[in-house]
Amino acid sequence: MTDQKSDFAPINGAEIYYTLTGETHSETMVMLHAGICDHRMWQHQIAHFSERFRVLAFDMRGFGQTKMVQGEFSFMEDLRALLDYLDIQDAWLMGCSQGGKIAINFALTYPDRVKGLLLVAPAISGYRYEGDPHPLEASFDEADEAGDIAQICELEMQVWVDGTGRKQEDVDPIVRQLIYDMNFIPLHVPDELWEQEIETQPHAIDRLETIDKPTLLVVGDLDVPASLERVDILAERVKNAKKVVMQGTAHIPNLEYPDVFNQIVDDFLREL
Repeated sequence: MTDQKSDFAPINGAEIYYTLTGETHSETMVMLHAGICDHRMWQHQIAHFSERFRVLAFDMRGFGQTKMVQGEFSFMEDLRALLDYLDIQDAWLMGCSQGGKIAINFALTYPDRVKGLLLVAPAISGYRYEGDPHPLEASFDEADEAGDIAQICELEMQVWVDGTGRKQEDVDPIVRQLIYDMNFIPLHVPDELWEQEIETQPHAIDRLETIDKPTLLVVGDLDVPASLERVDILAERVKNAKKVVMQGTAHIPNLEYPDVFNQIVDDFLREL
């Protein structure tokens, strides 16, 4: 991995922790983490892609080393302000889950600043899943009512990391523990602070056909039905989208099987 620097950027009233790797490269790749992770979920991708790109990874407010602060905020506008702060005009956006949602919103709002989208099990603003509730939903309600953050975190590991039809012992314990540790941080942020997020309008679900950037969609075959459905929606409605399903993994496939994931992205970029 080429030299990496890290710092805090004063952005929209918050101090955003970021890392910048491979600064000598002309093209930039920005990595946006999932809602159960922070920038550490991209460790293998930072090492790999910084050989060819300037790679920016950061902790959104409330995650990792970036503290949540009082007041209204927009994850998308935090991204725009961080790019401005670092004088980055345009970039490839790699986003997982919530990070994918932010990347999509950013591409719709600031299309001239996006070269392409590399999305991993992305969320979509305005999307509503209408299928059956998850079997662990009652357990979540009980843990939430009891204020048992550790149990909530463990349940989220079962849903998002172990995945459909897989047990804890089937997952690399180092990977599982890292995601648990990352997820434990935002779970301590009071709900009333998260509720101050300003949603991007109009919702992306109503505008997907207007995305004209090269788009890669990656999803694990053991992910929840809602994730699989969202990827299918994007594959159908985004003009230049390519869908790839990774086998034997759930919501964070890039961390479980980094070599496979990196090769998928390399192949996609090479085909352009």
